[in-house]
This record gives sequence, C-alpha cells and structure tokens, in this order.
Amino acid sequence: VIGDRPLDELVPLYRDPKSSFPITQFNWKLVEAAGLVKFDFLGLKTLTVLQKAVELIKRGRGIDVDLASLPLDDKPAYELLAQADTVGVFQLESTGMRESLKRLKPDRFEDIIAMVALYRPGPMDNIPTYINRKHGEEPVDCLHEMLEDILKETYGVIIYQEQVMQIAQVMGGYSLGKADVLRRAMGKKDKAAMAEQQAEFVKGAVANGVKEKDAADIFVLVDKFAGYGFNKSHAAAYALISYHTAYLKANFREEFIAASMTLDMGNTDKLAVFAAEAKKSGIAVLPPSANESEVDFLAEPPNSAEQPGAIRYSLAALKNIGASAVETIVSERANNGRYEDLSDFARRLDPKSINRRALETLSAAGAFDDMEPDRARVHGNAEQVLALASRLAANQASGIEDLFGGGTGADRPQLDFRPTKRWTPMDRLEKEFDAIGFFLSGHPLDQYQSALDELGVQTYAGFEAATENGATAGRIAGIVVSARERKSSRGNAFAFAMFSDTTGQFEAVVFSDILTQSRQLLEAGTAVIVGVEAERDGDAVKMRVQSLEALETAVAGIQRGLRLSFEGPMLADKDGQLLLKELAGHLRPGNGQIRLSVTLPDAGRSCEVTLSGRYDTGPQAQGRLGTIPGLVAISEIGG
Repeated sequence: VIGDRPLDELVPLYRDPKSSFPITQFNWKLVEAAGLVKFDFLGLKTLTVLQKAVELIKRGRGIDVDLASLPLDDKPAYELLAQADTVGVFQLESTGMRESLKRLKPDRFEDIIAMVALYRPGPMDNIPTYINRKHGEEPVDCLHEMLEDILKETYGVIIYQEQVMQIAQVMGGYSLGKADVLRRAMGKKDKAAMAEQQAEFVKGAVANGVKEKDAADIFVLVDKFAGYGFNKSHAAAYALISYHTAYLKANFREEFIAASMTLDMGNTDKLAVFAAEAKKSGIAVLPPSANESEVDFLAEPPNSAEQPGAIRYSLAALKNIGASAVETIVSERANNGRYEDLSDFARRLDPKSINRRALETLSAAGAFDDMEPDRARVHGNAEQVLALASRLAANQASGIEDLFGGGTGADRPQLDFRPTKRWTPMDRLEKEFDAIGFFLSGHPLDQYQSALDELGVQTYAGFEAATENGATAGRIAGIVVSARERKSSRGNAFAFAMFSDTTGQFEAVVFSDILTQSRQLLEAGTAVIVGVEAERDGDAVKMRVQSLEALETAVAGIQRGLRLSFEGPMLADKDGQLLLKELAGHLRPGNGQIRLSVTLPDAGRSCEVTLSGRYDTGPQAQGRLGTIPGLVAISEIGG
C-alpha cells in the first residue's frame, strides 16, 4: 500500500514474524477506504531465469543480449512456438497450450498476447474461432464497420477488456470513465445495472448512426464476451516475458536450459524434464565434476551450427550436499587450480565443510570421474579421503610437519585405498539415481534396447504421443521408482506407481487385483514391462496398469550368446582355475550360450572355448560378468 505520508500516521501497523515488512492491520478493502492505494506486486522466477541466461550468454559467447530492445519479429522464436517446442517457455508450456500453438502457428506478437488472454476457463472456447479466422478457414466478423479498427487485430473475437471499453466509446458515445463503469458492470453480471447500461449504449449508438436493433444485438454480444474479457495490458506484459523466453530458447538453448535448471535446482522432477529436453535437442548434460562444475548449472556454447553445446551439471543440485560445501570445493579450485587426483583433493579438502555422506554422493554422481573412473573405489574410500584431510588439517593447526611426507610431488601424502568390489552398470546407475534424483549418464533400460525393439515395447513419450491420436492401450518398459499404497472407500488396496524410462517418468494407478498378483514387482529399482490402459484428461494422460511382467522374464526367451574376452593376471594360475572359480560365482542358468576368448600376451597365444550348458546372458547377467577381473570385453554372438 502507498500513502501520501508515513503509513503509521494513517493506519495501524504490526510486524509479522514471518516477514521483514510491516503489515497493515486493516484488510485490503479497508485500506482503500482509509485513503491508501493498494498495489499487487508479482514476483516471477522467470525474470531471474532470463537474467541468468543473459549472464551465461555473455560469459560463454561474449554476446550482450539486451532483452528490452529485442525486435518482436525473430523468426526462430516464432518457428519454435509454431512447433510447440515450449517446455520452459513462460505461460506456453502446458500440453493444451502446446496443442493450440501447433494449430495457431503464431507469427506475430499479437498472437502471443491473444493466447495468454484466451487460455483460461471460459474464454478458451474462443480459441478455435481465433485460429480458424487467422488461417482463413472461417470468415472474420467485426460486428460493425465502426468496430473494425478495434477488432481486426483479434479477427473479430472480443478478447480484451480494453476492446469492450473502446466499443462503448466509439459506438455508444461513452467517455472512457463511463466505459470503465460499463466494463465493471458486465463483469459483475448486475442485471439492473446492465439494463440501464444497455439503454444508454443503444441510445448513444443510434445517435452515431447505428440501427437500434443492430446496437442492441451488438450490446448482447459484447456482454457475452466481456464477462471473460482479460486485461490486455496484463496479457501483453506476460506475452513479452513469453516471447523473451522463446527467443532465448530458440537462439541460445544451452544457456536457457542451464538457467532454467539453476532456478529449479531443488525440484528433481523439473530437472529431469529439462535434462530430457536438452537430450532431445542433442545437447549433452555432462555429469557433475569437482574440476568443472560450479554452484549453478553452466552452459558450454556450441562449436558450430551442426554441433550443439553442453550443460554442466551443478554440484549444489546433488542430494545430501549443502551449498556451503560446494562453494568451498569451487573456491579452492578457483584459488589454487584444478585437483590433480583424489589424493590432491583430500589434501586440499576442508574436513569441516563436508562429511562422508556428501563425499559418497559426489562419487556416486560422477564428480570424481576425471580423477578416478571407478566410482565404487571412490565411494568405498570416502572415510580414507576424510581421514587424510582431517589428519593434515590437525597437523597444520598444531604446526606439525606431516610424518608421511610434505612438500611437493610424489613426497606429498597419498591416499591409502582399500580394495573395493566393482559396481555393475546397474549398480552404478542406481547409485547415480540416488545422488541426482534421476538417471543422468544413462538409463538401466539402455542395455535392453535391442530386446525391447524385438518385443515391440513403446517408450512413454511414444505412447503419450499415440494417445493424442486416439490410442488407449500399450506396453511400456520402465524402472519402478516408487509405489504408494492406499485404501479405497470400500477398503480395497490400490497403489500409485511411478516408473522411469529413457524418455522421462510416468505414473499409473494399480488396482487391487493387479496389486495382489504383482506387488513384489513394485519394489523400487525393478525393471518391468507395464501393460496400460489410458485416457486423456485435458493436458494429462491418466493410466491404469492392466499387467506387470518382470523385464528379465520377458527378455529371457530372446537371449543371445556372449563372448567374454579375458587377458591378464586372472589367467596366470594353473589351468585357469581362478578364472573358472570367478565365473562360477557369476553364472546363472538361462537360455544363452557363453564362449570364453582367452589371450596370454606373454605366451603370444590365444584360444576360445564354449562352455557346456546354457546360461543367463541378459543385461543384468552381463553387468555381473563385467565385474570379473581381467575381463576386457563382452560381445554378443549368434546362438
């Protein structure tokens, strides 16, 4: 609220403990009666996204983008809108809005203003009329030649409150003050007031040469639209922000997505959506890195028009690690250079700023991949990293020279790594999911892709697109993310299950019969094939699970043979007994054949043998076999 003198001279105030602002003790109606002017200020996160994107563009490309002076006719921006490529675009990213944009194919700023105003309950019924008239599929009707200048911009559709006021002024002879009174009366549907206004409007229109019947009909039409009329100045301001976000996404996609991810850092679902959006655009989302990442997401501009850039994942967006710990890691690197290896990281680590859980999260997310590619080794030695950091910090505080070496080069203290078991590809991805909140460097279903193609299983994105064309059933492969059981009013158990596939996450309801049969398959991390029935409900696709099958069971019948290629110390023992012992611990019965290709470099010889029997050669089995020491390659063979 704003007054002509200090507020405490006009109204009683109090201090809200949740706010730094003083609050009036009068409500919004009474402050206006007391002579104050009330303003509503809307804080939009999108404005900060725009600012952050502009900063990233300047930093990465050396280009100054002045949003305030952008021309409103940027061709790539309108092409983006016409293709409904609007994830992250302010006000224009819902499924229903995207469908409208595809049909509209906006090519001018006024189209964006109109869509912002129309896409609300009530006025959205006029969207088909607006689109059809724009494309000449329906005649434009401006009601009367006197109103053409007012309504031609919107093809004769009354969309804005300002149009209602202009019609009253031009045709009914109203002053702008009286036109505003008419606008308010129409919005409140006051019958008595409307009867008076209709008489005055018709009288003024007749005085301006309009037939009385035509004037009465026009008033009725104006009244019909006015109840839904939107304030154009509001819609235009929103549309400008929509245009700015579309412009940045169309022309500086890497920076725009990075900025959007930074402002949604605490929302894993949104981060997954933006990561999928980047992947769809050919933009790599690089894993977090202690040597490359910062607190915010970073953008790497493209090298050429054919080669998109990349987005570097933020360290602060990881779970179980605070911003202060990330700031410590980043500032130490900025001041004293890159971390050479994990021992160097431990020597420079402030043990008070980071704990074991945070180190395990960093390792699981891949933040140390350029220092030590075996994430399991780093994860299993988090205590050793902290122990070395704590020892050096304590010695420095006491003025003691480290007994195990100081100074430079090889003499510096080194980590004493404990032996650890290698992770399977599935283990690695599951740990990454726990650290990041979604699968970033890959997806557990990637290793099943050829089998899924043979089984005719769809992706979620493919199925969702099919529902737009009338599909109501399908089969989707997914990894179970979570399952929340509930009780119906009749006492029957059902569940909301969340699944993840290579195109995103999706939810489906599991009713009692399927839940009873397949509850064991709804454990988090289980790979399944989900048979679903679906129906579209506005923007959303609602799905019901009709069947659940373990993915391993489904692919078992189409398993192929594997060739395991070995060389190294594992083969040094007599008759390869150590290798056979390791194999025995990893093999499971199945339908596939296994051949061993063994190379003995010292002897300059190699041989290949086929194991008797049939074994599980599916993706999970390949992951288990991949942890055997000395294995250098796994390849598929026929049979």
